[in-house]
Amino acid sequence: MRIEYHRTLIADRIRIAAFHEALSRVVVKGKSTVADIGTGTGLLAFLAAKLGAKKVWAFETAEIGAVAEQLKALNRMRAVELVPGRSTEIIEPEPADIVVTETLGNFALEEFLVETMNDARARHLKPGGVLIPGVVEQFACPVVGSRIRDELCVWDHVGYGLDFGPAREMSLNNVYIRSFRPDELLGQGLAAQRWDRIDFHQKNRVARRGLVRWTTDQPVSVHGLAVWWAAELVPGVSLTTSPLAPPTHWEQLFFPALTPIALETGETLVAEIRARSTEEAGTDLAWTLAVLDDKGTERARQAMSLAKGFLP
Repeated sequence: MRIEYHRTLIADRIRIAAFHEALSRVVVKGKSTVADIGTGTGLLAFLAAKLGAKKVWAFETAEIGAVAEQLKALNRMRAVELVPGRSTEIIEPEPADIVVTETLGNFALEEFLVETMNDARARHLKPGGVLIPGVVEQFACPVVGSRIRDELCVWDHVGYGLDFGPAREMSLNNVYIRSFRPDELLGQGLAAQRWDRIDFHQKNRVARRGLVRWTTDQPVSVHGLAVWWAAELVPGVSLTTSPLAPPTHWEQLFFPALTPIALETGETLVAEIRARSTEEAGTDLAWTLAVLDDKGTERARQAMSLAKGFLP
């Protein structure tokens, strides 16, 4: 992995400030022990140590761990112990008062966050300890601007009398990292609804599923869904990738529709999102968009899945 990715993390001042504030609220100087899972350059581990943590275990599997070792020595972080390995693979770890992890992706769970936190709560955390983040919620909002879907439909403009429809359909069975303007979203983004909530203080299913719906008060065309997340790090301290919030290094996701969906006044768009993310199998996403008329009868349905977006 190139160092450039980690530079973008360090450049994200909103991200760093939120985690520093969360740690400052729970670290007890000279007493707290901390486990930092996926430490990267070691930043969160170092912040915990600077705040007075008695001991910090910093877990990292990637090559960046070697850089973290250099930075630990340079900054004289004697309280920090770098552990080369994935936290879930460590045999009989020493439980900590606080477990912190910033293994969040543009899709919140793409770095196997549920697996990591299930294991962290069970084996790395002392009874009554603090998990950071404590809760992650995922949101969806219909996309009413055509800009991003038009970009994906370049297959329709090959020209020369050629039809590239099957390639376009494969493109639309993928999820894209994009940034949305509020005017591209239903209700300027205020119509967003939560489709998933994960409280890491309990054991959670790796497979996630959510169903949300919107009833229109005027005709509108929907081109897909914008999806983002919000994390409560500790009570009173949050972090979000919402397009209505100050931008971070993360962006939103675009879940396309196969064809634009024309909704009439009084009709309802129903969206189902299914997700599964594990270290062994990777991330799988599927989404369905259905239209109900003003009497509640389904009149249209589109089903998309990453499984349909791969080359045969």
